[in-house]
Amino acid sequence: MVFTFFNHTHPLTDLVFGASLFFPPMFKAVLLGFFIWLLIHPFIRDRLYSGDIWHPTLLELSLFVLCVAASLWLLIHG
Repeated sequence: MVFTFFNHTHPLTDLVFGASLFFPPMFKAVLLGFFIWLLIHPFIRDRLYSGDIWHPTLLELSLFVLCVAASLWLLIHG
């Protein structure tokens, strides 16, 4: 059985391990987006919490949503 993370024939196929663990396509995008967010977050952390930004938690959440959207785009078009 060959396992490929990026399936080029159907971009958002379901990922099933065994018979009981089911990972929907959106889960892959959220997981990949989380790792992208983990890479970006240390570079902007000092700027976020310096007091210049009104609501740092809201900005972090919006950055995470952008990372998930970018990872979904990567999964579909990559």
